[in-house]
Amino acid sequence: QTQLVESGGGLVQPGGSLRLSCAASGFTVSSYAMSWYRQAPGKERELVAFISRFGGATKYADPVKGRFTISRDNAKNTVTLQMNNLKPEDAAVYSCNRGTSFGDSYWPSEYWGQGTQVTVSS
Repeated sequence: QTQLVESGGGLVQPGGSLRLSCAASGFTVSSYAMSWYRQAPGKERELVAFISRFGGATKYADPVKGRFTISRDNAKNTVTLQMNNLKPEDAAVYSCNRGTSFGDSYWPSEYWGQGTQVTVSS
């Protein structure tokens, strides 16, 4: 069955970096648009970045542009989120999702991972 498992979260100081990974099973990541979302306490879940099915086009939320990079490894069937220059406001639970995209729009599916906690603090 479809499964997404995130890893790579942790505690990092402001300005530091983390690399999140989402391992997919039950489907191939190359067949779907894939995304990363985050949810901080008391806030709604927000789309951080997605990568399209065709061509690998990427789209980022304004707060993370220039700092985060989403990529897909078809051989490993994983999706990665490289996060650099982390800020305290980046702290959240990060989850991956498979979905559909068209242009700058992304529509999530019901398939979510369990999430991985990112804490940014000195």
